Amino acid sequence: MDSTTSPMDPQAIAEHVRTGMLANDRATQGLGIAITAIAPGRATLEMTVRADMLNGFDICHGGFITTLADSAFAFSCNARNDMTVASGLSIDFLAPAREGDRLTAVATEVSLAGRTGVYDVNVHNQRGEAIAVFRGRSYCMKGKPTVPLADAAGC
Repeated sequence: MDSTTSPMDPQAIAEHVRTGMLANDRATQGLGIAITAIAPGRATLEMTVRADMLNGFDICHGGFITTLADSAFAFSCNARNDMTVASGLSIDFLAPAREGDRLTAVATEVSLAGRTGVYDVNVHNQRGEAIAVFRGRSYCMKGKPTVPLADAAGC
């Protein structure tokens, strides 16, 4: 977008950020994660559990579930095009995920105050069974857009 183009609405900005972030996110791409929905403060991502994601108990390694949730967190808190990073996270595993399961992570903004935010991510499988709950804390880098955008706002 250049200075002669009209400003983008918040949803268009979120979609622009999705495209720009994903283009450079080798971890998300490498795991085959798809971003199925995005809006300011919200994101839904999906991942199919592959054989190479299984641990010694033949269930999905918790690190892959955490990565899916963390990616949903990242896309949701960056959707306003203010560069935002994680300052901390916690995750609780509720049930195992198995090979072939399609996991969905839904990230929702709980609080955004100044340069810090709190986001919850719920992960479930294709049957709607809860797999994990994740809470991320974010920190916004003042004045830095997530992706180039002429009309980027700052936190």
